[in-house]
Amino acid sequence: MNSFSDSMTRQGLVRPREGRVLGGVCAGLAQRFGIDPWLARAIFAVTLLVIPGSQFLIYPLLWILMPSA
Repeated sequence: MNSFSDSMTRQGLVRPREGRVLGGVCAGLAQRFGIDPWLARAIFAVTLLVIPGSQFLIYPLLWILMPSA
């Protein structure tokens, strides 16, 4: 698990300590892809409407897998 966590850290996929709303997953993804965290949260909300339920599996999984900064 440690090497996976290191790999995510090297790729810039970390949950920042600042700017978290829930777990920091959207803020971490936004930071990695260079977009505003609120835009990432809005995309999350829109996909929740388009593909209901999938985010309830993906978000907790990313919360567990993405290391904290």
